[in-house]
Amino acid sequence: MTGPTFLRAPEDQAVTQSLEEAFARRYGQGPEGVWSAPGRVNVIGEHTDYNAGLCLPMALQHRTYVAARRRPDGVVRVASQQTEASWEGQVDDVGPGRVPGWPAYVLGVLWALRRRDLPVSGFDLLVDGYVPVGSGLSSSAALSCSTAVALADLVPGGDRLTRQQLAADCVLAENVIAGARTGGLDQAIALRAVAGHVLLLDFRDFAAEPVPWTVTVRGWTLLVVDTRAAHSLVDGQYAARRESCERAASQLGLGALGEIDVDALDGALFRLREDDVLVRRTRHVVTEIDRVRGAAEALRRADVQALGELMTRSHRSLADDFEVSSPELDLVVEAALKSGAAGARMTGGGFGGSAIALVRVDEMQSVAQAVASAFAARGWAAPYVLEATPSGPAARVS
Repeated sequence: MTGPTFLRAPEDQAVTQSLEEAFARRYGQGPEGVWSAPGRVNVIGEHTDYNAGLCLPMALQHRTYVAARRRPDGVVRVASQQTEASWEGQVDDVGPGRVPGWPAYVLGVLWALRRRDLPVSGFDLLVDGYVPVGSGLSSSAALSCSTAVALADLVPGGDRLTRQQLAADCVLAENVIAGARTGGLDQAIALRAVAGHVLLLDFRDFAAEPVPWTVTVRGWTLLVVDTRAAHSLVDGQYAARRESCERAASQLGLGALGEIDVDALDGALFRLREDDVLVRRTRHVVTEIDRVRGAAEALRRADVQALGELMTRSHRSLADDFEVSSPELDLVVEAALKSGAAGARMTGGGFGGSAIALVRVDEMQSVAQAVASAFAARGWAAPYVLEATPSGPAARVS
């Protein structure tokens, strides 16, 4: 029987040494430093960020690293340890529609910082990523945010930018240059995370409250299952969900659906009753925001069962009302719950990617195997799994 593959995060020192050596071979001299940013898993609060709501993400120990060195000639060279695809050109050449593929997430940050009138000249950059790509764990934000902290350190005046400003620049870079309509959750946790905590993010005012990850004191942990089903935020589905939320808010005379209190939900749904899609999208967003509040309170009480129940209810809402789940994600949730998980749900934008399960530490392997067996019974490839440990924010590592 094929078992799951556990993905372990490498040590910073090993990655740094290898990346510095690779940088020197490629560019002829070593970098000025190495920076990294984490991937993320969202414990609860999906599709709420762009609706001015709440979410509760965790930074992962799996990170993306970037080595960087300034150039005086305005030339930018970007390469990766994971692919032969690279980009070279003048910094003045970077703009909307001009950068294809993954380099857009790097070069978009240069473009965004230049909009602040910072003196961004040339750079050599080399990326090494350990956040699973296409898994819904925000490898894209880890890429843009690792670049952002590197440039903030190296560009004159960059040290004056707050983490909130850098997050906004990364969102702008992804929206405009990479063409991904991200809502800001991923960039906020990557840049503002606190080790040992999840972050209660309020997208009305961008406030961030660290909430201790108390499930560990009860002997529980978070298992992340990468279904290996293709996941992308630039295929139109994510944008369609966002547009429907904006349309519902407009019909209700609101700036965003996050302005609706859960007690006023029935009235809002009555006003939208002629459009069943808008009813269901609105119901998910408003109830999901309420579930985030409940989850944060459950963590403060170290109430694992309450947290798990909210996670499972979140998945059902995402599958039924928001329609962003997939057969693979649904199967992870079903198999994990049957194997003793306190709760389980898809995480990320949906349509593939990853799911999470709240499991006992001593049952993590057996739950992972149960999921893999369920996949094998459907003829699907064994999933990748990892244990989520709440980690720190983007930072310089060398």
